[in-house]
Amino acid sequence: MSWEQTIVDSLKKADISLISFVPDHSIGKVTSIIEKDDFFQLVPATREEEAIGIAVGGYAVGKKAAVFMQTSGFGNSVNAIATLCVPARAPIPMFINMRGGPGEFNISQVAMGKITNPIMDMLGIVNYTINDEFKMDQLIDGALKLCFANRQPVGICLTSLLHGGKSV
Repeated sequence: MSWEQTIVDSLKKADISLISFVPDHSIGKVTSIIEKDDFFQLVPATREEEAIGIAVGGYAVGKKAAVFMQTSGFGNSVNAIATLCVPARAPIPMFINMRGGPGEFNISQVAMGKITNPIMDMLGIVNYTINDEFKMDQLIDGALKLCFANRQPVGICLTSLLHGGKSV
């Protein structure tokens, strides 16, 4: 099974049907599968903090939601996460395409790639980094279970070693 399908299967298993995202090359490998599945409601956003707001709104009306973004967008959404998700205890899994790692061609992506996990740590957000498909299903299933049991956001960081990154 592909890494993309593993994520989709984990979302379904956790009954997460509302997916908000900002389009991205690597994230598109997952959202293109989600888009074809009637189980999901896929909501594109223009900015990552908007995607967070959509997901929290879904949670407020009883829907389990997740957000897909890349690291630079995570930087854009820190205020929404810190002032909405964390104090409201909104369990929003954030699937983050990690830019700035091995094979990165865009130097402006490196800084956010280096500080995304430390920012989540500072906010008290549990986060995991996935570099390959080994036990990926167990890690994602466990992270999603923790997210909703703890009623707090969780970061699931997907590196270029997993998805192949973005080419020039």
